[in-house]
Amino acid sequence: MTISSTPEDVSVSPRHIRFDVSEDLKKLWHGNDAFRTAFFNALSLQFPEGEQQFISAVRHYRDRIDDPKLAGEIRGFIGQEALHSREHKDYNEALKARGYDIEAIDRRFDRHMKWVRKLPPSRQLAGTCGAEHYTAVLANAILKNPEWMEGATPTMQQLWRWHAIEETEHKSVAFDVYRNCVGDDRLRRIVFLFVTWNFFKYTFLNTCSLLRKDGKLWSLRTWLGGLNFLWGKPGVIRRCLPDFLAYMRRDFHPWQQDNRALLRENLEQLESGYAAN
Repeated sequence: MTISSTPEDVSVSPRHIRFDVSEDLKKLWHGNDAFRTAFFNALSLQFPEGEQQFISAVRHYRDRIDDPKLAGEIRGFIGQEALHSREHKDYNEALKARGYDIEAIDRRFDRHMKWVRKLPPSRQLAGTCGAEHYTAVLANAILKNPEWMEGATPTMQQLWRWHAIEETEHKSVAFDVYRNCVGDDRLRRIVFLFVTWNFFKYTFLNTCSLLRKDGKLWSLRTWLGGLNFLWGKPGVIRRCLPDFLAYMRRDFHPWQQDNRALLRENLEQLESGYAAN
């Protein structure tokens, strides 16, 4: 019986692309804007360990999957997330080389992840589904609104496009595993509330840590610009909010947001940009 809900025309396959961002991260790479640069860097700081946890949570259950299609997508999911972890480790090392106290930020997040790894496998997988929803919604928004990355360096635009494409491709894999192996919808929604708190908490704390090093933590102008970016115009969080909250519906499924046309369009841009290099 097929339990995978990934559309037939979507392939969950890792792309072995390398991004040298060491020069880009020596500066405020997002249009010389301190807040926008810090916000995206703050997201990156969570990815290496977070995505390794996603892999571990799904691996707990993969031997229970009989559907060959979903089994193949699990392999693709693991491959994609492993490469994301690798590239963001390099990204974060470049931030460290610039002088940010990445070790202190990592220690803070590692304490949380140690707690997560002690949870029962069902809760770890529920947490993965919730976190994957956040990455999928943000990925869709980045692909749909290229103006959000206007002013960013070309390499950084390509890195975030690549990451967003693959998060979109595998957005239902962990969810399908959870639905088949755990199936507790109440647990799924309760855990999402904890994921929401921690996602915004660590993104905010990381952003503050980076802005402190830049000497912008107490800059009213920086924060007003940041609040406008997130909640005003373009309103990154404001415009994503309905899609974030859709996860709380009892009938929710990731591919209810069918963005395959957007995925194809951005794949063409990624491949043409990569070929040009």
